[in-house]
Amino acid sequence: MVYPIGKRIIPPVVRNLWVKEVSGLENLPKHGPFIIAANHTSYMDHLIMSLLVEHLDRKIHVLAKKEHFDNVFKKIWHSYVGAIPIDREKGGKETLKWAIKALKEGKIIGIHPEGTRSLTGKLQKAKTGVARLALKAKVPVVPIGLIGTFEILPKGKYVPKLKKAIMNIGKPIYFEKYYNKKINKRMLREATTIVMKEIAKLSRQKYNFK
Repeated sequence: MVYPIGKRIIPPVVRNLWVKEVSGLENLPKHGPFIIAANHTSYMDHLIMSLLVEHLDRKIHVLAKKEHFDNVFKKIWHSYVGAIPIDREKGGKETLKWAIKALKEGKIIGIHPEGTRSLTGKLQKAKTGVARLALKAKVPVVPIGLIGTFEILPKGKYVPKLKKAIMNIGKPIYFEKYYNKKINKRMLREATTIVMKEIAKLSRQKYNFK
């Protein structure tokens, strides 16, 4: 019940109140599984990304820490975005297994490679989960740069300001050169850095990590 109602109500409200511009919608694959990877500075990131649900007419399963499900309102919201809880204390291995299976079944997975919201609005060093998903499921990664969500609702604040954000969607990144090779830490970090540098360009920042 939440998803069909939400996809008609939430995107128009978000677009009118908090979105200045969305570019690159044509870069989203029209069919098949893929990963959406975006920078993370605010709870507003999920709201802005909900516009993609309207465009794709497909549910995006966002990986989110289990603490985001601790009350009924959060549960309703995460039901709409198709959020999957990650138990960070256990390393999130079961969630990653579920996400790989979902991708192989043709679903869309959304992830914030940094793992948690930035306290400064600047890019943090990313974890390698996005690369692990892409290589194991053999699917492309669509990078997204979000600009202005930190100014709307930074970590620690609970009332969003009526400011406007920008969402820039990049071209899919394919990792065929890694397919059929044994996955190792160097490969995962290299692929993660490729994704994060694209996110940096799209969010008008620099990614200063290796």
